[in-house]
Parts: sequence; C-alpha cells; structure tokens
Amino acid sequence: MPDAPQHRDTHDLNPVAFPPRATYRLQFHKGFPFSSGRDLAGYLAELGISHVYSSPILTARAGSIHGYDVVDYDAINPELGGEAGFTEMAAALRAQGIGIILDIVPNHMAVGGADNRLWLDLLKHGRGSAYANWFDVDFDSPDPQIAGKVHAPFLGEPYRDVLASGALSLVLHEGGYAVSYGEHLFPIRPEDQAEIAAVGVEGFRNADALDRLLSRQNFVLDWWRNAGDRINWRRFFDVTQLAAVRMDEPAAFAAQHAITLRLYRDGLIDGLRIDHIDGLADPAGYCLELRRHLDTLQRQRPEGLRDDRAWLIVEKILAAGELIEAGWDVDGSSGYDFMDQVSAVQHDPTAAAALSAHWAVLSGRSRDFHAEEEMARHEVLSHAFDGQRERLVDALEEAGGRDREAEGLTRSALRRAVTSLTAQLRAYRSYATGRDDGVGAGEAIQAALKAALATPLADAPALRFIVSVIAGEGGEAHRSARITAIRRFNQLAAPLAAKAVEDTAFYRYGRLLSRNDVGFDAALMGLETAAFHTMMGERADGLPVSMLTTATHDHKRGEDVRARLAVLSEMPEDWIEATQRWRGLADGIRPPGLDPADEYMFLQMLVGAWPLGLRVDDAAGLDHFAVRLGDWWRKALREAKLHSSWAEPDGSYEDQALQFAADVVNPARSGRLLHEVAAFVERLERPGVLNSLVQTALRCTVPGIPDTYQGTEFWDFSLVDPDNRRPVDFGARKIALAQHLSLDLLAESWRDGRIKQALLRKLLRFRLSQPALFAQGGYEPVEVVGPRADNLMAFLRRHDDAGMLVVVARCCSQGLSQTGGLVPEADWWGDTRVILPAGLQMSNAVIGPSLDATDGFALRDALPVVPVGVWAVEGV
Repeated sequence: MPDAPQHRDTHDLNPVAFPPRATYRLQFHKGFPFSSGRDLAGYLAELGISHVYSSPILTARAGSIHGYDVVDYDAINPELGGEAGFTEMAAALRAQGIGIILDIVPNHMAVGGADNRLWLDLLKHGRGSAYANWFDVDFDSPDPQIAGKVHAPFLGEPYRDVLASGALSLVLHEGGYAVSYGEHLFPIRPEDQAEIAAVGVEGFRNADALDRLLSRQNFVLDWWRNAGDRINWRRFFDVTQLAAVRMDEPAAFAAQHAITLRLYRDGLIDGLRIDHIDGLADPAGYCLELRRHLDTLQRQRPEGLRDDRAWLIVEKILAAGELIEAGWDVDGSSGYDFMDQVSAVQHDPTAAAALSAHWAVLSGRSRDFHAEEEMARHEVLSHAFDGQRERLVDALEEAGGRDREAEGLTRSALRRAVTSLTAQLRAYRSYATGRDDGVGAGEAIQAALKAALATPLADAPALRFIVSVIAGEGGEAHRSARITAIRRFNQLAAPLAAKAVEDTAFYRYGRLLSRNDVGFDAALMGLETAAFHTMMGERADGLPVSMLTTATHDHKRGEDVRARLAVLSEMPEDWIEATQRWRGLADGIRPPGLDPADEYMFLQMLVGAWPLGLRVDDAAGLDHFAVRLGDWWRKALREAKLHSSWAEPDGSYEDQALQFAADVVNPARSGRLLHEVAAFVERLERPGVLNSLVQTALRCTVPGIPDTYQGTEFWDFSLVDPDNRRPVDFGARKIALAQHLSLDLLAESWRDGRIKQALLRKLLRFRLSQPALFAQGGYEPVEVVGPRADNLMAFLRRHDDAGMLVVVARCCSQGLSQTGGLVPEADWWGDTRVILPAGLQMSNAVIGPSLDATDGFALRDALPVVPVGVWAVEGV
C-alpha cells in the first residue's frame, strides 16, 4: 500500500454542526463529479443542510454510477475528480459551514474483469497470494475440482464449449501471461511463466494445450450458472462480480480504511455510513474497531474539530421490533426503519382486510405476506445459495462432533433443518459469534425455531441442535468449529433475506405497493398514531441522532409515489372497483397470458408515478412516461422470478407486458381507459401531496437527523433504480429557493414542487436556530380530542427552556374540498382540538398561523394552508 500523504495544515477549517443537523445525499459519478458538489455549497447552506452525505468515493469500476463496486482502495476515484477534486469540494462546503459524511463499502469489492489488482493477484497465486486471507475463500472445499483453488464462474457458457469456441486466449499481461476472456483476465501462476515464454503464446492456441495449462492454475474457470452451487468464496448477495472482503483480517481492514481515516484525521469528513453491515462476520466487532480508530484520530483533527466524536451510522435492515444494539457504539441506522414507520402511519390499517382479500382472489396467491416470503426464501436458497448451504452443513457436522453422531443427526436432516430455520427467520441474521461475549442466539432465532418446529414435517432434533450451536453451547473442543458454523449461518442468512424478501417477495406481493420498499414490513398495512408515538419516543430515548430518510438511491419507488399510493388505503373499495372496471376496458389491448397480478401491480405504479401536470393529450410526455414504466416493469418481472428472471429472461412475456404498458398510456389505443386513469390520479393528487408534506415535516421534527436524497426537495415520483438516479435539475431548485416565496403563494402552484422545498427550508432553518432542542429534546405525544382525532397527530419536543409543538394531518382525503386546497376544509374538523399540557403557551409560529392558546386550540384554525403546523412553545 502507498504511504499516506502527510497531514495537511487544516487549522483554518470552519467547525460544522455536531451531531449533524441535516444531511443531503449526493450520488457522485463521472457525469456528476466533485466539482458539481462544490458548486452546490451555497445552495445547500441556504436550504439548511449541515452535511453532504456522499456516495462512496474510492476508485470504482469504470463508468460506475453508484460507487459500490470498488476496485482500488489506494485512490479516490479519478472519474470523480480524484483527491484534489474532493479536497476542493470539501473546502468549498466547509466555507459554508457544511461538512461531509462519507459512505464506505467494507463488505465487498468488484471482481472479474481486469481492473482489481488484488483479485488478479489472488487468481495468480491462490493460497500464496498476499491477499488470500482478504477474500473469504474456502480453499478446503470438499469439491475435488476446486479444492485448493479459486472458483471462477465468469464464463458465459459451459467451460468445454467456451474452450472449443476459441474464446479463451493466452495474452501478455504485466510482464507475464494471462488468459483473456471478453473483459476478464485470469493471470497464469508463476510456475508456468517460463514454459510459456519458451514456446510463446502460439504454443497454446491448441485447445488441448490450453486446457492442460488451465488445469494447473490456481483458479478453475466455470459457467456462471454454476456459481450458486459450487462457488467457494463469499459474494455480495448472489452477485458474482462482487466478492466479499474479510474486515476481520487486520491487513484488509487497514487497507480499506486508510484513505477514509486519513480524510477524517485531516478534517475533510466528519462521519461515516457503513454499507451492508450485516454482510460482515462480526458487525459489532467491526464497529467497535472502527470506532476505536476514529476516537484515536479525533485528537489529531484540526483545531476546532477535536471536541466531537465522528458520527457513525450503519446500513441495517431492522426487523419488526428489532433495535441496533447499544454495544455497537454507533449512532444509529441509515433510516430505512423510519421510512417504514412514517409510511405506515400514513396508511389506514383498516384497509388491510379488503385489499388482502382482493389481492388473493385476483392473483391466486397468498393474502399473507409471510407465506410469500417463506416460499421465496425456499426458492432463492435452492437456486442462488445452495453451495453456501452445503458449506454450512459441513461446518455444523464438524461443530457437533460425536454429540451430533450420538443424537443420530444425518447430513440430510441438518440440511433440511437449515432450510427450515432460514425460511422462518424474520430478521437478517443473528449476532452470535461463538465467543465469550454474552451474545446468544437472540430472539429472532428463537422465534424462527418455534415457527420451524410448528411445521408438520419438522426435523426437531436437528433444528434444536443448530440453534444450540448458534447459542454457543457445547464443549471447548469444538469452539472453533462452532465459530465457523455461526459465521457461515449468519453470512448465509443475511444475503438470503435480501434476495428473497426485498428482491423477490416484494415484487410478488402486490396488495399495496407503497408498503413494499427497502426495510419495510410489508405484512403491516398501517400504524395507528399511538404506535407511531411509541416508536418515536423510543428513538428519543435510544438513538436520538440516528438518520431519518424517506428516499434513497435504493428505494423501489419515490417518496411521493408512496405518499400518493397510501391514499388508496383510505378508499380501498373505490380503488378495487376502479381497477376491475379498467381491466374490462383493457380487454382489447391486453395480450393473452398476461398475469392479472402483474397487471394489477402495473396499475398501481401507473397511478402512483403519474407525473403531476401530465395530460392525456401530451403525446411526448406520455411516451416518456411509458418508457420509464416499461423499464420498471421489466426489472420487476425479473426480480419476481415468476414469468421471467435475470437468469432466464422471457423476452416474449416481457415484450408483451411492455407493449401493454405502452398501449395503456396511448390514448389512440386505450381510449376511455386512459381518461379514467387520469381522472382517478387527479383524485389522488392533493391527498397524496398532503401526505408528502407531512412526511417531510415529520422527517425534520421527530428525533433523529433528517436526510434529503438529491433532488427530492421537489416532488419525487421516481421508480426503482436507475430511475431514481436520474440527473437533478439543480438550476431550477436554486432559482426556486432564491425566490423566498411564502407557503400561501406556493400553495397556489403546488404542482411545481416549490412548496415542498420551502417547507423543508423553513424546518431546517428552525433546526439551525435550536440545535440542542433537536439533538437532545424528548418526544411527548399531545392529546387530540374530537370527531377527527384519528386524523391528526400532535407531539412536543422539549429541552431545557426550548420547545416546539408539531401538528400534522393524516388520512384526510375525505376532508379535502374540490376547490384545490392542500388541507381539509375547516368545517370538516368539527370540534377536533389539540389539548396543551398545563402551563404551556404558544410562542412563535414556524409554520402555520399565530395562535393565542394556553390550554389548547381548535384544528379548524390551525392548518389553513399546509397540513403541518409547527410552533415554538414557552413554559417548558
């Protein structure tokens, strides 16, 4: 590794807010380099942002649009502007009082191709590579063909076919030789270099000679389809182009974090977001080690930046009721849990019965999400992770020793039990390590055991044995084997959850798509306000500076798509009736064999993502929308793996579906259908916008640090990636922010999105004026009484002598008038009132009218323009 540059003289760096006050996610790539981030410094400061939340910056695969496919730990990506560009951006941001939170990727690197020298060295030297322990390779695989070697499943066809075709060729590479195949290079081991040099590459044009040479290498070329069954190294999920890296290996940890820690030491970044923490062998151990390094470097930071610890958050999918362990010493998660919670409270939970029943009848599939999840877990385990399952069974056999044999547990029983236990697991993994750290199997594993034991054909002894291993039970003689088994279980369970739930079941279960997104509990239709209040109180008590987000680079549909679709939970019967009528109107354009479930999910996306202002006579706009919908639908069909897949794309089915989508949004083909859809969208627009403004307000006022994903200060009707990574028109956003128009005026032109930006700015500027209140303030539900009490949430945040009252509307579509406003009519609230705690007085109005209230106030007076009211309060 190259020597780190000398410590910069950064004594003149301006301090920034700690904890972060508000972050803004920027996705850097070749078309949006650091210079573009630099040029946003003034705009972001005016908006109220304290930190840019940067996508990964280490050198990634050429042309990467996200940065998670790192190929070189030793340099900041030159496509983004390199270290000089990053330093220049950091300085421009710091001059505006803005710091940087950096997203890092410790779990994996991009492999294959010819651009990762660490990977190429591993292929060349095998066990003898300096990096052999960095990659999670099982050189002791029981498969005799790959034992002692690296499985390389990068071929597009079976090995013998590729060999016979002449697609493999011996070429010169960095003073030696390598086998070339398309974009891939496979370096020849040192022992064979002299022989090749003696006869030249021409001596290996013959397939038999090349085959003999390849048989001696430290890698085994194979067809990509065999990866799930045979691969002997851990991948990121089931992506063969991304190889896992062991952060428990000190040299790998040091190399991965060298630039990151130097940037922190030099004051150029202020915190980190850890990508896919659950992929690591020991997330807690990793976080503690990283925190130790950060705390040590904190004392070496520039003057004025040494007082506060680094802000450290982890990307973590939390199961229902699951919390990040305090022992990890992190500040929280990257916000998927809040995204789920705020979405759920904007859904009417009473719609579950009607929408579930309709989905079951229409689709012929389960009305229950957990049944869909269990089925997907079984399928994905068998097709994508069978090899990992077998290696886990190997480890379990060794961990049990004579105890397993005494209990009569066969390998087949262990395999069935692993399958059943992972199918019933409703969390990503356990955090057991097998060491004396007091971490047992955990509640999620015990719940999975209980569910697995309840199945009619349960292998009870094998199930109990596996859980005993995870719990660390057994003699000292088998501790090492138990640790290996636990690690393999956890590193199978996590990718299985990701691929089976979010990348399969979420695309199969179409009850209401606004409840299917990254980190969501799709089985839950909605939350009552009391449950939401409880969750926010737990945030204030446990993780008060965790990230809060409602849009990410990974979301499956934009925050305002979800907000609009949530309105359907307020009118399930009307929605069901409308879609049944639309299906009849589509009879003339529907291709034979189109699955009704696929059509129903398409209709949800059609109404959910319909752009504001799109008219049925706008041919160009409709064509553009049709292309975006088609791209979403093709990906959705492949992720669902029912009628098509990434492994076996059914082009015929996909093309018919996409043609149907194009015909639906073509008025010449769909006629009355398109007009009815447009009319229904118009009915959803304003209550959807109401939800959008409320979720923006809650993100900025409940305990935590609000993040704004790039561009979403205007309306966000994006679809799944890459649609959610389209270029952002920052010019329009800068102009809008500079206008400083009132919410009253912006409400008259709400479709242009400026009202959302203005609301966000007001709230972020209020956070700027009250940092301690937002960082340390508690959370107290406020009583609401009257006929519309269920359509309102109110809460207090208080700290020392500062306080604020927040009031937001929910599930109010029936109260909106036909006059175009974004709030319910005053009379609709009736006698609904907010009851203030004794001694509390309203002070300055941040959002909403000034109210002279001591004991409470009527809702009819409180929300005249936007469905949000925020007031400073006194007497705290």
